[in-house]
Amino acid sequence: MNILIIYDSLYGNTEKIAQAVAEALTPSAPSNVVKIIRADEAKISDIESIDLLIIGSPTHGGRPSPAIKAFLDKIPADGLKNIKVTAFDTHLKIFILKIFGYAAGRIVKELQGKGGQLVAAPAGFIVSGTKGPLGQNEMERAAGWAKEILKNNQ
Repeated sequence: MNILIIYDSLYGNTEKIAQAVAEALTPSAPSNVVKIIRADEAKISDIESIDLLIIGSPTHGGRPSPAIKAFLDKIPADGLKNIKVTAFDTHLKIFILKIFGYAAGRIVKELQGKGGQLVAAPAGFIVSGTKGPLGQNEMERAAGWAKEILKNNQ
């Protein structure tokens, strides 16, 4: 399976989750080809010939980062037809965010709107403060989420 992970990260926390997901996807199935790219370096041509697209973003006011939003806006209508998709975010665990929501859910809606087939519920990973660090066991949770994606889609 050809897997692409596109992420954005301000303080390195979302990048750490993206790397944990990538590492969990690779040894689980050696035939997988996993590519990980920062959103500001990603091109639409990167989504050609992939089977699974995972997008990761920090949450900003309930929304994905501007770099992730810009990449999503570049994907043409039906540009994700026959591609499996899911998303994750990093966010603080504060009440106000429950009102606004989290980035991953909004990302998934955009991916599905472009023809993507949702293969796993979006995931959220906790950061302890604006700059981090990640919450306890979040790297392990990210790896477990990735392994569940593979298990349910082979």
